[in-house]
Amino acid sequence: MSDIDSTASHDAPRRKFVASAGLTAGALVAGAASVVRSAGAGAVPAPAKAATGTHRAESSTVITKDGVEIFFKDWGPKDGQPIMFHHGWPLSADDWDAQLLFFVQHGYRVVAHDRRGHGRSQQVSDGHDMDHYAADAWAVVEHLNLKNAVHIGHSTGGGEVARYVANFGQPNGRVAKAVLVSAVPPLMLKTAGNPDGTPIEVFDGFRKALAANRAQFYFDVASGPFYGFNRAGAKVSQGIIQNWWRQGMIGGAKAHYDGIKAFSETDQTDDLKKFAVPTLVLHGDDDQVVPYKDAGVLSAKLIKGAKLKIYPGYPHGMLTVHADELNNDILAFIKS
Repeated sequence: MSDIDSTASHDAPRRKFVASAGLTAGALVAGAASVVRSAGAGAVPAPAKAATGTHRAESSTVITKDGVEIFFKDWGPKDGQPIMFHHGWPLSADDWDAQLLFFVQHGYRVVAHDRRGHGRSQQVSDGHDMDHYAADAWAVVEHLNLKNAVHIGHSTGGGEVARYVANFGQPNGRVAKAVLVSAVPPLMLKTAGNPDGTPIEVFDGFRKALAANRAQFYFDVASGPFYGFNRAGAKVSQGIIQNWWRQGMIGGAKAHYDGIKAFSETDQTDDLKKFAVPTLVLHGDDDQVVPYKDAGVLSAKLIKGAKLKIYPGYPHGMLTVHADELNNDILAFIKS
């Protein structure tokens, strides 16, 4: 059974927004992947990095076994406990700025990578599915020889963490704890077995909007439902909107287009059932992108011993707009 810490109203309304697709955003960013093909783990070492002493701030790349260059940041003390961050769709490692700075100042070694086709990683045509996402993360872990690591995933990154923990982290004894934030597992798509999921027509609308005018679609998402800026009384930040848009537009259109299927259609029920490490599940009850009752609540029930915390009124992008509270809650969990 899950230990549920929640003061949220379980009947919080699920509202609608109109983006370029003109469709309901009962879901958008996070997710799971239809498995197209298995990915190779491991990595070919990137060029040697200049590191002196026990503290450093570095950015570099690693080449996966299927030849994809993955960008990563590796900051903080080399002997500190590593925390690896897995970003959401269609963003990059930069989305973790508030967390990277916070945890490195608390003595942790922080690592964040750009998913294939996203950010500064190689814009390859194929492999935009959860199996490849997890294998790419494993390539970074192997390259940096990360052990006893905490893996934190937001949105689609939560699906990546679920597949990574189940297929790589636990089998190789490399993962200490996991944190899923506003993550889409177990499954976003509405099916006979998941009647409260989001209809396929919504995701078809995302694909149509992305193909027609990706720049406008991304602006609509960032300025509307992602951070709850479409809510009455919301404190809107143009800087946050522009930073979200910037990250999205740096990535590849095909990776983002294919990623919609990955985050919406991958059933990760079995991944979650395999978890045997302490896990914290965090979700806002005003998440207009990944509705919490069909995501965080269900995930916490599937993960043995998971702790669930629901934040009243918090949006999908709560890691950015409520960073202080989220950071401290995650820190307390890591230290516990």
